[in-house]
Amino acid sequence: MLSIEAKSKVKERVVSKAEIRFLEAFERLKSNKPEIVPKGTPVSQNNVAKETGVNPSALRSSRYPELTQKIQKWIEDHKEDVVQKSSRQMMLAQKSKNRDLREQIISLKEQRDKSLSMLVETQSEVIRLTLENQRLKSQIPVVNATRLK
Repeated sequence: MLSIEAKSKVKERVVSKAEIRFLEAFERLKSNKPEIVPKGTPVSQNNVAKETGVNPSALRSSRYPELTQKIQKWIEDHKEDVVQKSSRQMMLAQKSKNRDLREQIISLKEQRDKSLSMLVETQSEVIRLTLENQRLKSQIPVVNATRLK
């Protein structure tokens, strides 16, 4: 028979640093003391990943089945808990959303400017090639050949 100590070692599993960071973020969200997302943000897999500072797709059930089950169970157990956001929390959430939108606008403007620059360059190249084509056509000697029967 295995001793109690041996049994606990058998049940232990290695927890990665990433999983520890997810667990810490999960605990911060549960206690409503997040560091990255606004206070009052509901607990979800995506929000746990965001609070960790990674892309939400990084927290997958296939990679962290126990953690995702733990999150889903907590959500299920606390779905009746309706958290009323204070006006300050709503204001902070709106500021965060506005900041994200401003960043998106800046990114889209940069993308637009780059695309317009590429378009102007391409149009310039088309004009240059058209002029060169006309110049070369004008250098072709005229051939006065008659048809032989």
